[in-house]
Amino acid sequence: MSRAGAADRFDTADRFDTAELRRRVLAGWAGSVSRFREDANSEEDHALGGYRDRLVVELAQNAADAARRASDGTAGALRLTLADGVLVAANTGAPLDRPGVESLVSLRASAKRGPGTIGRFGVGFAAVVAVSDQPAIRSTTGGVRWSAAESRRAAEAVPGLRAEIDARGGGVPLLRLPWPDDTPPPAGFDTAVVLPLRDGDAERAVREMLGGVDPGLLLALPDLATVEVEIDGRVRRLHAAVGPDTLVEIHDGPEVTRWRVRRGGGELAPGLLEQRPVEERWRPVWNVTWAVPVDSAGEPSGRLPVDGVARAPTPTDEPLGLPALLIASFPLDPSRRHVAPGPLRDFLVARAAEGYAAVLGELPALPSRLRLVPTGPAAGELDAELRRAILAELAGTAFLVPAVPAVPAVPAVPAGAAEGGLRPSEAIALDDALVQPLAGVIGGLLEAGWTGGDGDRALAVLGVRRPGLAEVVDALAGADRPPDWWFAVYVGLDTALPPTPAEREPLAGLPVPLTDGRLARGPRGLVLGGEGLAPAVVEALDLRVVHPAAAHPLLRALGASDADPARLLDEPRLRAAVEASFDAALDGADPNLLADAVLGLVAASGATFADRPWLSELALPGADGEPYPAGELLLPDGVLAGLVEDDAPFGRVDVSLVERWGRDALAAVGVLDGFATVADAELSLDGPGEHDLDAEAGWLAWLRDSVGAADDAVIAEFGAVRDLELVRADVWPRVLELLGGSRLRALVVEPVHVLAGGRRYPRVPYTAWWLARHPVLDGARPDRLRAADADPELHGLYDPAPPLVDAEFAAALGVLRSLDDADPDDVAARLADPARVLDRRIVRTLHGWLAERPPQRPPGQVRGVRGGRLDVVPPGDAVVLAAPDRAPFADGRAVLPCRLEVGAALGAALGVQVLGLRGDHPVESVGSDRDVPGLLRDLVPGLPTSYVEHTPLRVGGRTVPWWFADGVLHVDAGHRMIGLGRGAAWAVGDWTLRAVLTEAALLADDAPVELVERLRTETDLD
Repeated sequence: MSRAGAADRFDTADRFDTAELRRRVLAGWAGSVSRFREDANSEEDHALGGYRDRLVVELAQNAADAARRASDGTAGALRLTLADGVLVAANTGAPLDRPGVESLVSLRASAKRGPGTIGRFGVGFAAVVAVSDQPAIRSTTGGVRWSAAESRRAAEAVPGLRAEIDARGGGVPLLRLPWPDDTPPPAGFDTAVVLPLRDGDAERAVREMLGGVDPGLLLALPDLATVEVEIDGRVRRLHAAVGPDTLVEIHDGPEVTRWRVRRGGGELAPGLLEQRPVEERWRPVWNVTWAVPVDSAGEPSGRLPVDGVARAPTPTDEPLGLPALLIASFPLDPSRRHVAPGPLRDFLVARAAEGYAAVLGELPALPSRLRLVPTGPAAGELDAELRRAILAELAGTAFLVPAVPAVPAVPAVPAGAAEGGLRPSEAIALDDALVQPLAGVIGGLLEAGWTGGDGDRALAVLGVRRPGLAEVVDALAGADRPPDWWFAVYVGLDTALPPTPAEREPLAGLPVPLTDGRLARGPRGLVLGGEGLAPAVVEALDLRVVHPAAAHPLLRALGASDADPARLLDEPRLRAAVEASFDAALDGADPNLLADAVLGLVAASGATFADRPWLSELALPGADGEPYPAGELLLPDGVLAGLVEDDAPFGRVDVSLVERWGRDALAAVGVLDGFATVADAELSLDGPGEHDLDAEAGWLAWLRDSVGAADDAVIAEFGAVRDLELVRADVWPRVLELLGGSRLRALVVEPVHVLAGGRRYPRVPYTAWWLARHPVLDGARPDRLRAADADPELHGLYDPAPPLVDAEFAAALGVLRSLDDADPDDVAARLADPARVLDRRIVRTLHGWLAERPPQRPPGQVRGVRGGRLDVVPPGDAVVLAAPDRAPFADGRAVLPCRLEVGAALGAALGVQVLGLRGDHPVESVGSDRDVPGLLRDLVPGLPTSYVEHTPLRVGGRTVPWWFADGVLHVDAGHRMIGLGRGAAWAVGDWTLRAVLTEAALLADDAPVELVERLRTETDLD
C-alpha cells in the first residue's frame, strides 16, 4: 500500500490515523474547555520555557533515540539544514510509528519508556513551537504535519471554545491536531523534521543554536556518530570516532578534540525515585558519563572546550568548573533547567565522584593527572557538591606516582599504600630537585614533576603533606650514602632553598661527608677544597674537610669555608701552633711536619711574614740539625749570610728544606736572604719599642723630645730594616747599595709621621736614624761627614763623604749639606780640634751658630785669637768680649771671635768668661773736658757734644785708648782720633761706623802695630 493511501487509516498496528487523533482531541476539548486551556498552557510552557533554546539539542536527542531503536545497530547520523527560512533535521534510524505520533500530540506522555532511550517525558518536540507555526515530520512510514491556522479553524468550530480562543489572542495548541504529510524524507535518511521558521527572529535564534553545536553533543548522545550542520550551503560536519581505551575523537572539520570517556550506570533503588514523576519511575536506571579532554598523548588538557554545564543529557543551567564534561541522569525540576535536590541527586553526585576518580586513574600516570583535581572556588551549588565528593573519593584513590629510589634503603612506598600508586593521604611532596636523591630515604615521596605551579595547589587541596626543611634534615641524619649522593642532595636543596637566612636555619644540622669517612652534622666550620692540604695543617687546625665528591657551593653559603691558603693562615689555631712550634721542637717534636704545612700555605697564598710577623716564629730545621725560629735562620747562599758577623745569632737553614720549598717560600716565613723588615700600622712613642730593633728605645725617645713628648704621640705606618747592628764593618758599601735599592730605600729616605697633639710631624725614620749614628761610610758616621757641595762653613770642619750613595740617600743618612744639619756638640768639638785648619771668618761664623744652638755639654777646648793668630785653648784661657773697650782686659787670654750681640750667649754655651758683662773697672786718671769735633758730630748724629781727654787714660791699672762708662766717653790724648772714632760709634750704638772713623784716625796718626792689631780684634766683634 502506498504511503498516501494509508495516511488516515490504522489498518496495521504501525500505522497512524491523524483524522482519528484530531477527532479525539477535538472531542475532549468540546467536553471540557478546561482541557483546552490546559493543553494550550502546557504547550506554551514548553515552547517558551524549558525548551525555548533547546530545539537543536532536542532534535539531536530524538535522532539518537531513533538510531538506538534501529534494529541494525548502526550509529545514527543527523543533518541539520537551514535554507530559505526552513530548518530541516534529517536523521537515520527507526522511522516514525504510531506510538511516536501519539506521544507527539499528547504533550504529556512519552513513548520512550524503555531503559535505553534518552528522552523521558515526550515533551521535547514542543520546542519546535518556539520557531515554527507549520512543523512537519516526514518518515519512511508516513508523515504528519501541523498548522497553526488549520488548528485554529478546527478549534473555533468546537462549541464553547471561540471565547477562550479570542481570550488567548487566537492561539490554540498547535501540536494537538496533526494532519497527514505524504512527503518523503530526504534520500538516505529515515526521518526528517521540517520547520518553516516563523519570522526573522526565529531564524536568528535557529542560526545561533546551530552555531552552538559542539563536540559535547556527540559525547552526550553516543548513538549519534555524525552531525552535519548546513547553513545557506555551508556545511560543517562533526563525527565521533571511538578508539581504544575509551578514547573518543570528535572531528569537527579539520579540528579534532580527543576525549577520555568513562560511562557508568545501573538500576536505581526504588526509594531514590519516591519523589519523582511516575514516568521517570517507570525507568529506574541511572547513568553517569565523564568525558575528559586530552591531548594527542592522552594527557588531560586541563581545560574544557565546551560549555561547562552539567548535561542530563541536554545541557542544564547548572555551571560546573571542572575540566571535564559531565553527562548524567540527574533529576530535573519542572523548568528542565536545574537539577532537582533530593536523594537521587545525592546518589548521582556520589556515583559521579567515583567515576571521576576512576577516569583520573585511567589517565597516563603523569603529573598531568593533577589537572583534574578540583581547585579554586566552586561555580555553583552542584559544582560545590561534586568537588567535595570528588576530593573525598580522591583521598582514598592511589593515583599518585611514587618516586623510585636509585638505591633503596627504606621502602619508598609506606605501609598500606596501594600497589603501583600512592593515596594522597600517604604521599609526601618535595621539590623536584630533591626527589631523586631522597627517594630512598623518605618513604611515600612523590615522583619528580608533580610539584610546582598548579600542581602545588592540587596537592594542597588533596592534603598531600610537604615536610619542612627541619624534617628533611632529620630524615637525612641516618642516611648511609656515598659522597656523590650527598652532592645530589645539596643540588636539590640549593634549588629548593628558601630565600631568607631565617628560613634556612634548619639546614644548620645538614649532614656532610668528610674525607676521613665521618659524617659531620652541619656545614658550619667545615672546609671545602681542602683534600690537598698537608696532614700537618689538618692536624694542627683540627680541620674537618668536606669530601671532594660532596663539595657543593650550598655548603659554603651555610657556613663552610674554602680551603683558601690565606684564610687558613689566619686561623688562630694555626698561629698558636706556629708560635709554639720552637718550644715543641725543643721538646722533641719533628719541626718538618708543621713547617711543610705552613710553607705550603705560604707558597700558595703569597703571604709573607711582613703581613703576618708571627710566621717568623715557625720552627725550621737548621743545617746543624737544631731547630730555629724562621726569623733566626739565613739562607745558606743568601745575601745576608755574606754580610753579617760570624758570631751573629743566626743559623743556616737546612739545604733539604731549600730544595723542597725554594728560597721564596722560606723568605716569606722570615728566613733571611736579604735584610728583613718590621712593620706596624701604628706605633706608640710611649715605650721602649716592640720590634727588637737595636737602639729602638733611643730612637723613640729622640722622637718624643722632637715633638714635645705629647702623651698621645704615635707613629703612623711604621717600618724599619732590622739586624743592621750585625753587619760586618768591611761590607757597609755593599749594604748601603742594598739599602738604596727599590725594596728597602723607602725605609731610609721617606720620613715617618708622628701624630701628636692634633698635628702631624715628619721625622727621620728609624733606619736612617740608626745609620746616621754608626760608622757606615768609610768607617765614619754619615752625620759626621759633609756632602761635596755642602756650605763653606763645613768644609774645614767635616771631611767629605765618599761617593758611595746618591745625594738623596746621603741626605737621608745624615750627610751634612749645611751647618744647620750638624750636631752642636759635634761642631763645638770639631771647632776645638787643633788638626782642623779654619780661617778666622769661618770660626767667627761657627761661634755665632753655637751661640744660637748651644751644645748639651761645654767642650773641653775652644778656639780663639791670641797673639794675632787662632789658637786652641782651654775655656779658662779664653774670653768673650761683650763690649769693644774691654779688649785690654783679656790679659793675654785668647779672645773668641764673634759678633758683639751673641757674645754673652757664646760665653754661656762654651763656658768662657764674658768681658763687659759683669763687674766694671773705675777710671783712675784725671782728664779734662773737650768738645767733640763738629765733623764727627756731623758723621755721627746723636753723638755727645763733649768727651773727657786723659794723658794717659788709665782704667783698672791699664792704659787704654778709650773707655765708655756711665754715658761718658773717655779718650787717651795719644790716640785721640782712634778713641773718638771707636767711642763715638759705640756711644751711639752703631759699631759699624768705627771703620770710617778709624781710617781717619790712622791717616792722622802714625799708629803703632799693636794698636792696629787691637783694631782688627775689634773688627771681629762686628
